[in-house]
Amino acid sequence: MSARITEFADAALQIVARDGLPGLSFRSVAREAGCSLGAVQKAFATKEELLHAALERAQSTVTGSFSAEPAKPTLEKWLVGLVSATLPVDAERRAAVIVGVAFSDRAPFDEKIAASIRGGDEAIRTQLIRLFAWRRADGELHARLDDDSLARAILAFSAGLAGQLLYDPRPVAEVEALVAGVVASMLA
Repeated sequence: MSARITEFADAALQIVARDGLPGLSFRSVAREAGCSLGAVQKAFATKEELLHAALERAQSTVTGSFSAEPAKPTLEKWLVGLVSATLPVDAERRAAVIVGVAFSDRAPFDEKIAASIRGGDEAIRTQLIRLFAWRRADGELHARLDDDSLARAILAFSAGLAGQLLYDPRPVAEVEALVAGVVASMLA
């Protein structure tokens, strides 16, 4: 992605986080980026190209604030950290969740967006499944749990809670306790 495309994609993401997808246009990106409308139109032939560049940029900047060493100190605590890192409990994560929800809402109508999101989910599930197999071999995870179902349940819980917290914010301590309780029950 060129520096100019990245600049416009970043501007688009700021608009989506602030105003939702309906606020996104070539004109709004030009205004946000402080450049001419023609510069944006030259960079993208269609609004869909702009959307796809913004999604690519959003996916490339996703970072976790959880332990770099997987399943440490325990799988349960690591998963609590992983889920907690995805929740909108501060301005930066709130913006990221709003962007994620906006693109998820668009996915049923845009196969390229759907494929990109599916690919990201599949990559996360694959990593979780490998992690579960490793922790099961060490005796930390019960043999009766299906790895794929557990990975899907964790992702669904994380996404659902993140979306819910956008319209029903809760105190961080309450959210952390909820996440800990749900993750513990999933692993039980």
